[in-house]
Amino acid sequence: MLRTVVSEERQSEQALLGTPADVAVLLNANAKQVNPGVRQALSCVVPHEHLFLSRSADEATAIAEEVVARRYRTVFTGGGDGTFVSWVNRILESAERRATRPPRFGVLALGTGNAVAEMVGATPRRHVEDLTRYVRGEVDRVRRLDLLTCDGRRTPFAGVGVDAAVLNDYNWVKGRLADTPLRCLGVGGCGYGLAVALRSVPRALMEHGPSYCEIVNVGRPAWRLDARGNRIGRPIGPGELLHAGPTMLAAASTVPYYGLGLKAFPFAEKAPGMMQLRVVTEIGVPTLLLNLGRIWSGEFSHDGLLDFHAERVALHFERPVPLQIGGDAEGWREDLAFGVAERPVEIVDFGACAAA
Repeated sequence: MLRTVVSEERQSEQALLGTPADVAVLLNANAKQVNPGVRQALSCVVPHEHLFLSRSADEATAIAEEVVARRYRTVFTGGGDGTFVSWVNRILESAERRATRPPRFGVLALGTGNAVAEMVGATPRRHVEDLTRYVRGEVDRVRRLDLLTCDGRRTPFAGVGVDAAVLNDYNWVKGRLADTPLRCLGVGGCGYGLAVALRSVPRALMEHGPSYCEIVNVGRPAWRLDARGNRIGRPIGPGELLHAGPTMLAAASTVPYYGLGLKAFPFAEKAPGMMQLRVVTEIGVPTLLLNLGRIWSGEFSHDGLLDFHAERVALHFERPVPLQIGGDAEGWREDLAFGVAERPVEIVDFGACAAA
């Protein structure tokens, strides 16, 4: 049975807002920020029959089927990047089975990692205002969003190596502090800071070195990029190596951000239909720590930092490395591929500053 958030005391407010019947809002009931107050506030913007709340994977699948069957024009997901990825995959799969056009998507910034929200200018703690602006017709811009395919899923970004390891460390810190008076320190930016300081950095200092990796172009010609995102050298053809050697991180994205304002992929939007592949070979921990500000703003450059525009690549590591897809830990892999999905999606853009 589908769960919707019901409130009988908001009909006059909805009439004032003029809520269109073709907007749905999908929420993950298990997300910390999707609390009763948030649900009640959102239910004052959209009618209860268009506000869906999932508590399990099976329920989320049923909601996605219902959303596609009702042919909503716009579907907003409330949560972080993992929530967005989960809903997008379910809805696109349902639309493909029905041979129907999928809806456009919108994002309400209700998660820790809000990479997609940052790209389109959705504002944390202003999700009700964002949704209200759209419902009132004050936001009418829609932009193309290319997605990646990785491990059978579509996502804006994915990575193997140190980024996924940091995510695992963050989940460890958050779990350890969850039932203690210090639980607020284990989430958000503070939680990531503790994870890096207590686990990621010590482990990096103790390890013998990064895993050897070979990255092969298996799509149309790829390009190496300089520190400003400009193409350099000759095109790298199908079957040719992009990189072979020690690899601390190999990540791909079609959006500039990694969440929390970290501009990890500053060239992701410079070539539509291509992803930015970022490879970190060997960069010392002291160098990384001393350049955190430039890393966060996307201005950091180093001989051990390699950037490419590519359509599809295959990666092989000499030993298993941690994988993250859309900010969710997905175990360990030796072999995998990153590729640009066949079709982009449309996403609501809340302002020109989003892509700045």
